[in-house]
Amino acid sequence: MSTPELVTVTIDEREVQVAKGTGIVETALEAGIEIPVFCYEPRLGPSLGACRMCLVEVEGMPKLQAGCTLTAQDGMKVHTARTSALASEGQHATLEFILVNHPLDCPVCDKGGECPLQDLTFRYGPGSTRMNFEKTTFEKPIPISPAISLDRERCILCYRCTRFSESVSEDGQLIARNRGAMSVIATFEDEPYSGPFTGNVTELCPVGALLPTQYRFEGRPWEIVDVPTVCGMCPVGCNTNATVREGKVKRIHSRNHPEVDEGWICDKGRFGFTHLRADDRVTEPLQRVRRRGFDPVSWDDALDEAERLLRAADGRVVVALSGSETVEQAYALAKLVRVGLGSHSAMLPEEVSSALDAYRLPLSAIADANVVAVLGDVPLEQSAPIVDLWVRKARRNGARVVASVDEVGDAERVVLIWSGPHGHGGAVVAALAEKLGLAGREGCGAFFVPSTPNARGVADAWAAASDEEGPESDSIGLLLVSGDEAAGNASVRALAEQADAVIAISMFQGLALGWADLVLPGTSYLEREGTYVNLEGRLQRLRRAASAPGPDELAWLSTLAARFGVELAPYPSGVFAEVSERCYGGLAFGDVGAQAPLGGYEGAPAHVDAAPPEPREPHGPGLHLVCYKPLFSGPAVERVEELQFQRPGAEISLSRADARSRGIANGDTVTVSHNGTSVELRARVTSAVRAGVVLVPEEHAEGLRGGSVEVRAQ
Repeated sequence: MSTPELVTVTIDEREVQVAKGTGIVETALEAGIEIPVFCYEPRLGPSLGACRMCLVEVEGMPKLQAGCTLTAQDGMKVHTARTSALASEGQHATLEFILVNHPLDCPVCDKGGECPLQDLTFRYGPGSTRMNFEKTTFEKPIPISPAISLDRERCILCYRCTRFSESVSEDGQLIARNRGAMSVIATFEDEPYSGPFTGNVTELCPVGALLPTQYRFEGRPWEIVDVPTVCGMCPVGCNTNATVREGKVKRIHSRNHPEVDEGWICDKGRFGFTHLRADDRVTEPLQRVRRRGFDPVSWDDALDEAERLLRAADGRVVVALSGSETVEQAYALAKLVRVGLGSHSAMLPEEVSSALDAYRLPLSAIADANVVAVLGDVPLEQSAPIVDLWVRKARRNGARVVASVDEVGDAERVVLIWSGPHGHGGAVVAALAEKLGLAGREGCGAFFVPSTPNARGVADAWAAASDEEGPESDSIGLLLVSGDEAAGNASVRALAEQADAVIAISMFQGLALGWADLVLPGTSYLEREGTYVNLEGRLQRLRRAASAPGPDELAWLSTLAARFGVELAPYPSGVFAEVSERCYGGLAFGDVGAQAPLGGYEGAPAHVDAAPPEPREPHGPGLHLVCYKPLFSGPAVERVEELQFQRPGAEISLSRADARSRGIANGDTVTVSHNGTSVELRARVTSAVRAGVVLVPEEHAEGLRGGSVEVRAQ
């Protein structure tokens, strides 16, 4: 890449050299000078200059200019309000105009204390008002969705929210209605604001106009603490802050990691934290008692029963992992059963391959690609929504987004992304990357999107626990189920029917109580210290934001392991040290920083033998069925009231061509048939699905799995 041309700009008598075309706001920061802004946000694209808060005086120009719309040119001389009386007067007038109808409700506004308008008024405002007329009022608050409220009295029409909707998420749902002084923010046709990314506007809003309903009147800045952690709701691993008050999580907001998430998070990660307070939360161990269902027992009695069941299994133990465990939790379970019991059977969340280690890139590299090949049939916004935002940004930057490696062509920077069906893990997409010769090429790489948050980390931990291979067994003495996601898996339920006994580690009562013999309270990612490995292969640190009901999982696993002669540290740093020696080059737990770099796995294979991608054409007549896990689904989301309107219904998604050939219109009820089973689903016609394929959410696909299905209008 060519070296950018440097230019010299003078700001308030300070000379600074920057790349030609750099925004004047950033240029001023290079000189250590702040130019106040409201509407300006570089992640939203070119500035509009809507709020006029950034007015500056430029020598040679007759009028004040909006600094956010200017770019650095050689010899430019700029004066901010610090050195220009004209610019200072302009900023005072701008703030006075903004505050003409703004309500003076800072003491009760949830934005109070962390509000840019409040801060800039104190620093740059006129100090008093000349106005004594009645202010304009509106109905308030307006619920633009169950998760977001709009207070139009506070809105300063910076258009950050509408620009995000138009230019980043590209949903086009937020609009500015009317003109001039009557302009207001609204949703298109007053429909609820829906989609994977709506909550980002609550952070973008520089005033208290758009706020998350969950946080209304829940905390003040001097009563809260932000815990830096990582989201555990999908495999992206977005960096977040958990706002905690009196030991309870009150809010989740972004913590910009420019290589991973660019400061955006999806609604599942933002609003899903209230599952911590679910009514059916398992808060104490439960033991099955004949004829009486389950009785709560003490932790001592529960560990005694767990030991009895483990010994009775005589090494015939199978562990079903959910992929939501931390590296440390997975290693502790693996060491208990592999070293202590001599059992080596595990149902990992999915097959994970190290083949992609030769093609690793930060997610931010997608935005700079010339060609992005999005492979597989599960939409990225369902499997890894932030990856979908990176692909959209790449398209806006001029990249070609294709659906087949045959369309890649002779491009300088190529990125492959595989998003289901999951099949052989990363091996398939790594084989495709090898075929294209992407190894070692700058800006080229490949990603595989797992279906679970920590699939790679769990696989690392299981392999690190032991080098021994245990004996095979035709029977299951004990099935140990870790996590609610595993408990809801049909394959795990089938194993439970074969097992002599079942121990389930579960947060909620809904699934495991039907067939478990002992239920131990599980934890959320927000209640854990530990590490996750995201889809890039980036090792990241989770920090505990809330206390779990009962002892830490590593603590009781350590106690249980000791009964089988296994030495296991009861705290994550000690467990991580063991795993790190085998997997992460001896990295210390404390060195997994707040913004972890993309490290490397040693010995990444230069060649991998992998099967070709699974056939994407239907087998025989009909359409090829792909069952997928929607973003807004799963045990946690089911318990979050604000997200229920986002959950998909009993629907089938199909291409426009397939719908047209069958006489199906969007919203029609259709009959879907497979192997003598028929179900009725609502049709969703979309260009996001390729011809010959239909998508059905897993929870509505019972009896339809595999092969081709017939779809016909009623």
